[in-house]
Amino acid sequence: QVQLVESGGGLVQPGGSLRLSCAASGSIFSINAMGWYRQAPGKQRELVAAITSGGSTNYADAVKGRFTISRDNAKNTVYMQMNSLKPEDTALYSCNADTRTPLGLAEYWGQGTQVTVSS
Repeated sequence: QVQLVESGGGLVQPGGSLRLSCAASGSIFSINAMGWYRQAPGKQRELVAAITSGGSTNYADAVKGRFTISRDNAKNTVYMQMNSLKPEDTALYSCNADTRTPLGLAEYWGQGTQVTVSS
């Protein structure tokens, strides 16, 4: 079994910054892509940013230039630095990981961390 635990969410004023972390633990041989998704009330979940094991990244257009995703493969941890936050960034942010485990390939999700951008 693999667990993903997110941290770093909270309440921040517009223009502020937050850093999200997501640590994967359990029976993991390797982790391929890791990503951050978000879901705002009444909206579908959307990809925010993703990063491969080799460090290639992609971002949603809405966050390009403001958010930066990174990862520490030795710690099975992915981070996302969020700068210049806007009220429309308010959402539940969830971590996703494509893993290779003793049972094979599997995708796991964290429980999510709430980000609220408001004055």
